[in-house]
Amino acid sequence: MAQEHPFPASTTEPATSPIRRPAGLASEIYDTIFSQLMALKIPPGSRITVDTLAREFGVSQTPIREALGRLEGEGLVIKTHLMGYSAAPQLTRAQFSELYELRLLLEPDAARRVVANLDASNLSALTEAAGVMARRSNKKDERARYSEFARQDAIFHDLILKEAGNQLVRGILAHQHVHFHIFRLLFHSRVTEEALAEHEAIITAFEHRDADAAERAMRVHIERSRDRILPVFE
Repeated sequence: MAQEHPFPASTTEPATSPIRRPAGLASEIYDTIFSQLMALKIPPGSRITVDTLAREFGVSQTPIREALGRLEGEGLVIKTHLMGYSAAPQLTRAQFSELYELRLLLEPDAARRVVANLDASNLSALTEAAGVMARRSNKKDERARYSEFARQDAIFHDLILKEAGNQLVRGILAHQHVHFHIFRLLFHSRVTEEALAEHEAIITAFEHRDADAAERAMRVHIERSRDRILPVFE
C-alpha cells in the first residue's frame, strides 16, 4: 500500500508557507506541488490527501482539487476511484529504455526538419525556450530552479516538434509527458547545467541553419540525458 506522504517532514527545511495571494490561487498551489514532485519531496507512489494540503496551505479544497486535476492531466498525479490522489509511480527501467528509444527515433529528425522552417521569429522563440539565460540565474533555491527547468525543457522540446511540422509526432511525445517523468527520476543540479549546455549546442546549429549539426546535437543531447539518469536503475 502506498505511504501517505503529502509533504514529507524535514528537519532542515521549514514547513510549507500558507498560500496568501487570492488571485491565481490554483495556479500558485499547482506550482508549489509541481516543484515538490520534481524535487522528489513528494515521493512517487505516495498518497496526496486533499484535506491535508488544504490545511497546509490554509485554503479551501477547491483550488487544491483544481491544481491536482491539472497535475493529473500532466501524468504526475493519479486519481483512483474511492481512494483519491497519489503521486504517479516512477518509470521502470523498461519504460525508461523504451522512452529513450522513441525519442532517438523522432527528435533528432525533428531538429533537422526545423532548420528548413526557421525564420527570425521562431528562431527567437526557440532561443528563449532553450533557457540558456537561466545558466546565469542567481537563484539560490536549486530545487525551485530544477523544477522550473523541467517545465522549460518540456516547452523547448515541444516547440522543436511543433516547428518541425509533424503534429502526430508532437502529439505522441506530448502524451508521454516525457520530461516531467524523466526529471523526477533524479534531483541534481548537474542535470540542469549539462542539459542547458546541450540546448545551447542545438540553438547554435539552428542559428547556422545547419541541419546535420542540429540533428547531431539533438541526438547527443538525448543520449547524454539517458546516460545521466541511467545509474538511477543500477
